[in-house]
Amino acid sequence: MSKYAVVTGAGSGVGRAAALALLADGWSVVLAGRRADALAETVGMAGNAGPRALPVPTDVGDPNAVNALFASIKATWGRLDFLFNNAGGNVPAGPIEDLKYEDWARVVQVNLTGSFLCAQAAFRMMKEQSPQGGRIVNNGSISAHVPRPDSVAYTSTKHAITGLTKTLALDGRKYDIVSGQVDIGNAETPMTARMARGVKQATGEMKVEPTFDVTHVGSSVLMMANLPLDANIQFITITAAKMPWIARG
Repeated sequence: MSKYAVVTGAGSGVGRAAALALLADGWSVVLAGRRADALAETVGMAGNAGPRALPVPTDVGDPNAVNALFASIKATWGRLDFLFNNAGGNVPAGPIEDLKYEDWARVVQVNLTGSFLCAQAAFRMMKEQSPQGGRIVNNGSISAHVPRPDSVAYTSTKHAITGLTKTLALDGRKYDIVSGQVDIGNAETPMTARMARGVKQATGEMKVEPTFDVTHVGSSVLMMANLPLDANIQFITITAAKMPWIARG
């Protein structure tokens, strides 16, 4: 039986790793992301599984773009079994008192509103389809637990993602829609390249932090995706083993 998924932010990093893991396992996957060229690179990396990848350039913060994305999924496949809500962004670290409203609003629009819009659209599809149900996994990050210094916008949205995850899990019970969250610390992606140069710690000092192979995140997301709908991994945390995150120290 064919299985159908959508991965947002599939043009790089965690999203790419998850999409490739799903494709290698036999899933058909819609690749959503803002850059068509990056999505095409992901398709190329899928090898023989490439024909089961459908790139759809999408800005998840745009309600019309999200509606068009899920309309194309419904028209192409007629159902959706799995959403990995991964797309996100950040602004350079800085004191809360210097954060511009426009930068705050941009992070909230992509990280929180974008995740909500995609989850809402997926929820509607999963509720209406037959057989009913499906799974939604949100990318929370270690910042859903504890902040880094000077990260109010990103940390606030990631804490909010935990509330979204829990609400989806509760409200989806009667429709066999399950929801979980993967919290990632220092997977090796373009976003964490700065770790090699040193990042600010709670003490104010700069330290180099270890990273780990992002393919392990893809494997974790695949494990969650393949669970039967009567089982759920509510939260999973995967980190570089020696990174500072327990109390950020």
